[in-house]
Amino acid sequence: MGLDFTAIDFETANGFRGSPCAVGLTKVRGGRVVDEASWLMRPPSGHDHFDYHNVRIHGIRSEDVAGSPRFGELFPEIGAFIGEDILAAHNAAFDLGVIRSGLEVSGLPGPAYDYVCTVMLSRRCYSLVSNSLPFAAEEAGVPLVNHHDAAEDARACAGILIDIAARNNANSIAELYLSLGLELPRQHAFDPARDALSKASLAAVSGGGGNGAALVRPFLAGWPEEGANPVPNADAEPSHPLYGQTVVFTGELAMARPEAKVRSAELGARPESRVTARTTVLVVGDGFVAADLRSGRLTGKARRVLELHDRGQAIEVLSEGEFLQMVAGYAPVAGT
Repeated sequence: MGLDFTAIDFETANGFRGSPCAVGLTKVRGGRVVDEASWLMRPPSGHDHFDYHNVRIHGIRSEDVAGSPRFGELFPEIGAFIGEDILAAHNAAFDLGVIRSGLEVSGLPGPAYDYVCTVMLSRRCYSLVSNSLPFAAEEAGVPLVNHHDAAEDARACAGILIDIAARNNANSIAELYLSLGLELPRQHAFDPARDALSKASLAAVSGGGGNGAALVRPFLAGWPEEGANPVPNADAEPSHPLYGQTVVFTGELAMARPEAKVRSAELGARPESRVTARTTVLVVGDGFVAADLRSGRLTGKARRVLELHDRGQAIEVLSEGEFLQMVAGYAPVAGT
């Protein structure tokens, strides 16, 4: 078997991962791109409001998708393009979660998918201060002109996976994972008429904060409140990009910092209040994007991270947009 897979990227209308408004797909056969597809779509009914934060990132507005089919109506075409392929995504927990939650709230069953997360592979195979898609794509030699265009992001994800496989002399996904000592993760088939809803969908349909409205708050001047540092959830999914990470926050985030800590801990991360030798991830707010690492528009904590990275510490920087995508649809557990 050759290096065959389909890369996928979703953009969402709001903080609930079950609100897809665009998708891009890139099909790879034998390590070469052979086909591409992309669609705009209306998110599932009841989850189709467009939040300012999301629109600011991808530029898609409700009027742009007004004449498009809803996700549930379009998924047969998306699924037919994917076929039996392994899926690749940059932060696959999000994109696979979009498929699951989008179908669940549409009342539709979903197929099983084996999948690859290029964020996880970038962390393992590159040495970057940020494993965001633009940085990883640059390392892979893949041009990424219009980040957050779903088609371009899927193409960049495919290029990253092709490059990582080549660096590891792997001729297939199976060979790559064997060489890295990893097990290929799998999202199992589901049917919302029979199976329990995912945590993200349950929070959304119950009004528990999964629809994204609770994620975004007005900017508040002053020093952000740190809050307590909750204990990591021992039962979190190990394949999530935040699992096992020690996370520190800096700058003003779109959610209160104590809530950000709770959500990261629920996903298996250990939140802390200052950058130390234990820190592996720094989340930067105040509109930070990965390009700011080069421009020098950084907080003191971010500069400290760059120093530690230069000294060889395995540490990376996330923008608030990347962090919110990672925690989208996860409501804090009661009592934490």
